[in-house]
Amino acid sequence: MHKQARKAPLALAVAIALPALAQAQEQGLEQVVVTANKRVEKLEHVPMAISVLTDTVIQNNNVRDIEDVIALSPALTITYGTTPQNNGINMRGVGTTSIGIGVEADVSVILDDIPMGMQVKAFQDLADLQRVEILKGPQSTLFGKAAIAGAVNITTKPISGPLRANTSALYTNDGEWRLRASYGGMLTERFGLRISGSTARFGGLLHNITNDTDANGSSDKSLMAKFIWHATDDVDVEFSPRINRSVRNCCAIALTGITPATGGLLSNIPQLPATELLAGIPIGPDNTTIRNNDRTGQDSVDRGAGLKVSWAMPNGATLSSISAVSHYTADDSRDQDFVDANTLLYYPYANGQPAGVAAGYVQYGTTVVDSRSQELRLVSPDSGALRYVAGLWYAKNAIARHFVRGFNGIALTTPVQYDTATYNRTYAAFGQATWDFAPTWSVLAGLRYNHETSGYRYAKGAPPPGEFVVTEAYSSLGNSEGAVTGKLSLQKQFTPGVMGYVMAATGYKGMAYDLTSSLNAATAAQQPVKSETARTFEAGMKGNFLNNRLTVSLAAFHTKFDDYQQNSGSYLPGTTTYVTRLNSVGGVETKGIELDTSALLHRDFVVNASLAYTRASITDFRNAPCYTVAGSPNGGYNAACILKNPEFGGQNTQDVSGGTMPNAPKIKVNVGGQYDLRLAPVSFDGFFTFNTRYTSEVLTNLNQDPGSRVPGYAITNIGFGVRDKQDRYKLSFFVNNLFDHRYANSGLGGGGSWSSRAPNPVVVVNTTSWNPARDAFRYYGARLDMKF
Repeated sequence: MHKQARKAPLALAVAIALPALAQAQEQGLEQVVVTANKRVEKLEHVPMAISVLTDTVIQNNNVRDIEDVIALSPALTITYGTTPQNNGINMRGVGTTSIGIGVEADVSVILDDIPMGMQVKAFQDLADLQRVEILKGPQSTLFGKAAIAGAVNITTKPISGPLRANTSALYTNDGEWRLRASYGGMLTERFGLRISGSTARFGGLLHNITNDTDANGSSDKSLMAKFIWHATDDVDVEFSPRINRSVRNCCAIALTGITPATGGLLSNIPQLPATELLAGIPIGPDNTTIRNNDRTGQDSVDRGAGLKVSWAMPNGATLSSISAVSHYTADDSRDQDFVDANTLLYYPYANGQPAGVAAGYVQYGTTVVDSRSQELRLVSPDSGALRYVAGLWYAKNAIARHFVRGFNGIALTTPVQYDTATYNRTYAAFGQATWDFAPTWSVLAGLRYNHETSGYRYAKGAPPPGEFVVTEAYSSLGNSEGAVTGKLSLQKQFTPGVMGYVMAATGYKGMAYDLTSSLNAATAAQQPVKSETARTFEAGMKGNFLNNRLTVSLAAFHTKFDDYQQNSGSYLPGTTTYVTRLNSVGGVETKGIELDTSALLHRDFVVNASLAYTRASITDFRNAPCYTVAGSPNGGYNAACILKNPEFGGQNTQDVSGGTMPNAPKIKVNVGGQYDLRLAPVSFDGFFTFNTRYTSEVLTNLNQDPGSRVPGYAITNIGFGVRDKQDRYKLSFFVNNLFDHRYANSGLGGGGSWSSRAPNPVVVVNTTSWNPARDAFRYYGARLDMKF
């Protein structure tokens, strides 16, 4: 992409804004409130970097799930795994890259005051949204140990006003459809309800010619309810049950290149030539055709409920009890040979004889997550020079995983089966106070004490066809640790509309467990893995200008993470045994500048823009894994690789200190807006919307392999429609990826093990692949919203 194109989104916003601001009418921008400090506050009064997706932004961009949220927030990215189970959220370029049931996320996702017990639960339909707050940097003081890099705080629509129904229907030319409906309001002065249901389906961008089905799509069904009871003038009770069924037909990859095109054999087996197994696939940069005989994806069901009881105390304070339970189950699978042949007919046993099994190479498993939490929270009145929030917290997560890969006795399938379970119990006490110690000065201070007890059980054996017989068993129970995190900020109100602040905070993520197929007696003895910590410094300003027609939020930050939990090779303590395991590597840091701004250019024209410049890097990782380079004189590895490095157990290692964190773009920009066209004397008005986002290039692998590089890209979406003046209906049309720019978030490289070696003529086969993003191709659609 040309340099001019990279600067286009921000330059466009500035060019529009400056000459037009003076023409704006007297009304101002929408007032944005947040609950980042566990109390309702105006966004411009909170001394931390926060980006907010309001209801208007959510509607204009057809936000459905967490991936849509991340696309609109420059501070967020996703690390995509081989199944939805392994997807992770990154904040400011830092997230969990070694994902498993024994490793917590670095970014917490909270829905209506209730954190999700495992981050994979966030990758589902998010119905009935009112507001999404992106809380940047460590949030451990108020949001706990899984928010070391940040938090995504999601709020659904409240219950208010008379009973009414809302419906929404969306359809696109490439077959996506969504239906939503809600009904609610106050039945009496003291009792109200809101019931919301949604269903959505998208077949996918890939086509599997083996069974004539689409792949890499999704379908969701959700049902949520809220019941509110004003039991007395001072006591409110809110009960929120929910259920979601999600089917993610996800993560299959399509070949984009194979060199040479002929002569390659799958796993060097003569009966599995590329010319036959890839027949009918138009391999090329935009290929969306695959041949798979086993499904890659995940089916999940999430059931849960929250209960919130609030007492408005006589002194104006509020005491709340927030209880939650949830039960999540997921079945996942993956086609491991990427073809539709019964490869196990030809894969050999240890004696070299073909197995003769009429099946393909596949892995599959089941995950079950049970979560319970209880919070008691005391929030002071909003008035006065001293405002505080204090609370007690308890949570218990129990996660079980059953995993099967390959076929017993066939080494090429890396056969394994295991049953494992982990748990953690957390007790915490927290408090935070803001003191206006002078007319224009405030100080905020907070502390949290967190005590965690965790452990695991693990049993390994051979996969089918025989019964599961345990050959190895390990456990580590009752591991306890206490940690203190804190936050301190100084705030200056320079004018009624301009505030500046400096802030420091610490973060904490709990102990981890390496509960994967590679666990053995030596690595089990090293469990648990040390907890992760962070220290951050941030300085910023927030301004409200031109009678609330322009808002600006600017922040600079620097965060260091110690004992970052990542797979790495190391000697076992006190031995000469070198193993690769989940470990605490030296360090990671992220620093940069962020800007969020909104401008009312005219009474009917609003523009929102946000930008993040982030440098997320590895500060100390001297024994990182190497990556292969075809034809390399360095033993087939990258030039920086030290072969059989004596310092690290004779393993092939490289020093990636100073390297870039994966999925951490240096620049990410988002510019969007809406122009309302007032039409008289007809009964409806028109509107136009637009959104452009730019993401600079990223690496998708911690080992710095340039083959895992995703080039920078810019995506522009536009929309237009009409809206009834009484707000009874809205009909909108949209075009996403207007300029039809191709890009992928994952699936680069790989595509099977193709080669030909002795006794065949030696052929080195290189492949490339991709997993195209949802909007990697231009598509258009329509949406109808109605209220009655």
